Amino acid sequence: MKKIGFIDYYLDEWHANKYPEWIADASGGMMAVAYAYGKIDSPHPEGLTNADWCVKNGIEQLDSIAEIVEKSDYLIVLSPDNPEFHEELAELPLKSGKPTYIDKTFAPDSATASRLFALARKHGTPMYSSSALRFASEYAEADRDGITSIASWGPGRFENYSIHQIEPIVSLMGSRPRRVMWIGSHAPAMVIEFDGGKQATLHQFGWECPFSMVVGYESGKALPLKPESDFFRLFIRGLIRFFETGNPPVEEAQTIDVITLIEYGFKAGNTPYVWVDLP
Repeated sequence: MKKIGFIDYYLDEWHANKYPEWIADASGGMMAVAYAYGKIDSPHPEGLTNADWCVKNGIEQLDSIAEIVEKSDYLIVLSPDNPEFHEELAELPLKSGKPTYIDKTFAPDSATASRLFALARKHGTPMYSSSALRFASEYAEADRDGITSIASWGPGRFENYSIHQIEPIVSLMGSRPRRVMWIGSHAPAMVIEFDGGKQATLHQFGWECPFSMVVGYESGKALPLKPESDFFRLFIRGLIRFFETGNPPVEEAQTIDVITLIEYGFKAGNTPYVWVDLP
């Protein structure tokens, strides 16, 4: 059985709570989360300490990232809502040569994202990051030929949930984004222009708004898409294949584009209705 090590900002969070069971199921018991490290205990009053979380989940708590890297076959850097810690938490994993997954949101800005990929390349470490929504079958199986426009809706806050809309948009468009314009007033919203004048719009209408999009084609066809498949389990299956093969399922350039769009979306919010060019 291959052993996976968790490296987190704090362990009692939704992804860390769900991934061990999903990984065990998807791998048929051939992989298991065996070790875990958290930089701090949960800052939430109702949250478990790292020690209590490990006892509850039957996972061995280790005292350092170095120990996790040494003992594990594969590595998962979590901290899904605190990407500002990813560079610190991922430094030793990315120097290890062991397949490493870094949870969404990959990095706080494009410069950090580029540094993380450069470090992984330097040390021959297979690595990727992604929103689980990318793997929804409705998105993954959609026809990508001739897409000219996308309109996307979803829930949450821009800082940690926009990635779940931006990642599928970038994947479906298959071309490089060039500029963004903030058009939100009471709710986050922006326009993204891609190569060839293709455009996507993103709107976040709060937690009651389900993820959905409409894809427009050169032919005039419109394709409504609502991710109702079990995209988290599809994501986990892709993660298992990555650990087995060392082949990342997401291109580096797309991940950096996703992070750049989030970073420059924030900047565009300071000057609404004005195009902001991407670097």
